[in-house]
Amino acid sequence: MRKLSELIDVEEPAWPELREIVGAGPVSIEVLPPDGSLGKASLLQLQVTARSYLGAVVLHCGGLLVDGGWLRVFGSPADGAAHGVPSLAQVNQFPGAFDAAWRVDSGLVVARDVLGGVFALNGGSPADHGRPGAPGEMVYFAPDSLRWEALGGGHSAWMAWLASGAFDEFYADLRWSGWKEEVQALHGDQGLSLFPPLWSTEARQDLSATSRRSVPMTELLGVARDSCRQFDGVDPGFLGAV
Repeated sequence: MRKLSELIDVEEPAWPELREIVGAGPVSIEVLPPDGSLGKASLLQLQVTARSYLGAVVLHCGGLLVDGGWLRVFGSPADGAAHGVPSLAQVNQFPGAFDAAWRVDSGLVVARDVLGGVFALNGGSPADHGRPGAPGEMVYFAPDSLRWEALGGGHSAWMAWLASGAFDEFYADLRWSGWKEEVQALHGDQGLSLFPPLWSTEARQDLSATSRRSVPMTELLGVARDSCRQFDGVDPGFLGAV
C-alpha cells in the first residue's frame, strides 16, 4: 500500500496536460469544482498516482460535463457545485474509510451518459464478470444493444478520445433534433428514458419519434439490467450506484 504523499507528490503530474487537452478540444467540456478532501481520500482508496489521468480527474476536479452534460465523467465534486453529479466514490461504493482489502472486482465505473450508457475500466478478470476486453481496458455498456463493448484502449486514451471530437461520431445514431435542450434540463443524477426503448426496432427506425422523460439514473439502469436478464438471460453486472 502506498501512502497518500507517494500518490500525490509525483514527477510530471497529469493534471496540467489533461487540463490543456480538455480546454483545447472541439467538444465543450465543463470542469466541475472539486472537494479536496474527497479527492485525496478517493485517490488513496484507488491507489493510483496523480501521474495518471484517472488520478488527475479524481484529485483535481469534481467531474467533467461533456457536450452540455450528455456525458458525465465522475470525479470528486464539492457539495452544491456539481449540478448534482455524483462522485466516483459514490458511484463505485467506496468504503467510508480507507480499506486496503477493498477492490473493484468487475470494473470501475468512470462515466455515464444521459441514455444510461456506462463507461467502465475493466478490473483484473473481465471474462469472469462477463465483460469483453483485457484487464485495464475501457468498456462501454450500450443502451441500444444492452451489451458491453470493448473500446480498444485504456483510460488515458479514452480521455484523449473524449476531447478529440470523435465523440460526435460515436453518438451519431443516438441523438435527435433538440437533444441539447432536453439534456440541459436534467439534474446530474438523472437520465432520459425513451419509449419505445432504444433497443427496439421502432426507436432505431425513427429516434426523434420516441417519447422521452427524465428519470433517476438508478431507475434507467435498473430497467436496462432487468431487460438484459429478460431477453438474454444475462446479467450485465454492476453499472454503478446512484
